[in-house]
Amino acid sequence: MSGEGKVVCVTGASGFIASWLVKLLLDRRYTVKGTVRSLHDPKKTEHLLALDGAKERLKLFEANLIDEGSFDTAVQGCDCVFHTASPVLMSVDDPNLELIDPAVKGTLNVLNSCSKVPSIKRVVITSSMASVIFNGKPLNADVVVDETWFSDAAYCQQIKMWYMVSKTLAEEAAWKFGEENGMDLITIHPGFVIGPLLQPNLNVTSEAIPNLIKTGHDFFSDGRYRYVDVRDVAFAHIKAFEVSSAKGRYLMVGTVAYSSEVVKILRQLYPALNLTNTIREEDLKKPKPPLYNVSKEKAKSLGVDFLPLEVSVKDTIESLVEKKLLTF
Repeated sequence: MSGEGKVVCVTGASGFIASWLVKLLLDRRYTVKGTVRSLHDPKKTEHLLALDGAKERLKLFEANLIDEGSFDTAVQGCDCVFHTASPVLMSVDDPNLELIDPAVKGTLNVLNSCSKVPSIKRVVITSSMASVIFNGKPLNADVVVDETWFSDAAYCQQIKMWYMVSKTLAEEAAWKFGEENGMDLITIHPGFVIGPLLQPNLNVTSEAIPNLIKTGHDFFSDGRYRYVDVRDVAFAHIKAFEVSSAKGRYLMVGTVAYSSEVVKILRQLYPALNLTNTIREEDLKKPKPPLYNVSKEKAKSLGVDFLPLEVSVKDTIESLVEKKLLTF
């Protein structure tokens, strides 16, 4: 489907997922209005303005999640709004100030701006698996997580998983607003997003693989990851708008795997990469409990064909090397 003649807005346009979303939208000939926190920060704007089609069909706006009405101008005249902007932080001093308020109030600010614009047909929100699986239920080998699963904000708060709290409360607030205002909403729930970077700096998830290489330390203490490629996530956002029958929540996880699988892929692809100092052979050979699964059925109904983990890992490494964020 061509986006010729259609106008869309991407909030938080400079982010990892959002940058790819902007790129794919421009490739499909959409006119894109992107919001960034500062128009004067080249790290937020230059990689977007360099995209093919940006000169003709991309306009950037300054907006802040916690400023009411901040998104009014950007969403005017749009057919769809993709709300990706939300802080991704795993360690915070003040959870409300740094995570929860920007996520929840930011979502409501964007939706309130959208509610004033009759031309907007649908709003697609970037949520997370963080609002899906953190509810205290055991994730055993016979479990298949699907779109009927919801995280429990009280449980997450109790164990101080503040990012999970922020995404869960933001999703709850979005669905409540949508129901009360008759708004057509869709939420996309990516797992641990890897793949090539368009932005010039590392983000939280793309930092995990170089950190694993350098230190042998896992992002998650149990070493279990819900990997998905950033390009699949961006594509799913677009299809969530383009497929008129799309509705509800969509989980986006290509592979549930231990980090040891990534180490094996790295060893095969890059024999020159010395991992013996940080990752012990005996740790790789230790038997691990079987993993649960995440359903792909609803994502596939959008036409998503998940990229293999090997492709995502290879493209992540090559992107990091090209941007001089990783050397070996």
